[in-house]
Amino acid sequence: MASIAVHGSPQPPDFPLDPNTIGFGRHFSPHIFLLDHSRERGWHSPRIEKLQDFRLHPATMALHYGQTIFEGQKAFRHPDGSIHLFRPADHAARLNRSARRLVIPELDEALVVEAAQTLVALDRDWAPQAPGSLYLRPTAIATDPFLGVRPSETYLFYILLSPVGSYIQGALKGIRARTEIVFKRTGPGGTGEAKTGGNYASSLLAGRQAQQEGFQQVVWLDAREGRYVEEMGAMNLAWVEEGVLCSSPLTGTILPGITRLSLSTLAPGLGIPFEERLLDVDELCQRIAQGRITELLGTGTAAVVTPVGCLTHRGVEHLVGDGNPGPVAMKLYQALTDIQYGRAPDPHGWLVRAC
Repeated sequence: MASIAVHGSPQPPDFPLDPNTIGFGRHFSPHIFLLDHSRERGWHSPRIEKLQDFRLHPATMALHYGQTIFEGQKAFRHPDGSIHLFRPADHAARLNRSARRLVIPELDEALVVEAAQTLVALDRDWAPQAPGSLYLRPTAIATDPFLGVRPSETYLFYILLSPVGSYIQGALKGIRARTEIVFKRTGPGGTGEAKTGGNYASSLLAGRQAQQEGFQQVVWLDAREGRYVEEMGAMNLAWVEEGVLCSSPLTGTILPGITRLSLSTLAPGLGIPFEERLLDVDELCQRIAQGRITELLGTGTAAVVTPVGCLTHRGVEHLVGDGNPGPVAMKLYQALTDIQYGRAPDPHGWLVRAC
């Protein structure tokens, strides 16, 4: 494949990149990486251009049948001004796992990483200082103008950059969540382990209803029996039980989170054992009441670590610990973000320098 053609020059933002005010996903850097696919040529024409709106036919298949995949990853500005991607190869590998499930042609993972590095280097002025970060959104969409149901023969892959602050304001103070009894996010044999738009669209109604009731997140239960906790909102779910960090097993209905993987790697080195466990929601509430489960938290690239201060199940509130973020959540958050922001060594080789 040809080398990446870069059309553009650095263009600093004309507003302050204050992590406390920029919000999440509202601002975009001035350039975009693009890559086309056709049946005859495969993936071709890698390039970086000025960010502008797409022109799509009204029959574009992605708009009708949801043949789309994406990733969410971050780059971090270090104290010396350098900018580093966090685990870009792992994100590229997960992108291809999603591609296989959605019948989208696999991408060259090395090119995906190189494209992210090149784009971040070009728009480096858009990376905020800590605790902000530069959020990357690699995305592939089906582009055939066709109303029949089949995999597309043409695709567009692109990467957007967005300077971001906190995903959930005040999340580190502990949020209110409730279990979702009626709706299910995904089921066995479905697309739960793929990062595809339909999984998120199916969560919107439950999320809106929960917010209208005063909650910030929902805890999803398994689709088969409606008994076992699986995820929280768009995040993986974890809990601390008698000093052990636990998370639901990856059974095909749960997205294999990069943050989840990172925390499970860091935890033993911090004196915190990690285990995958099935957990019945009634047992969760009982063990919270007994003081056996002392922390409940969501994990993900966007939100990092989100402690739950109070969980409501079938109308009954359960205060988790004392309602404040627990020591394990804060220790994990500190250890991970210290690596990401270059405040601590990176013994696992997770950081890849962009510029």
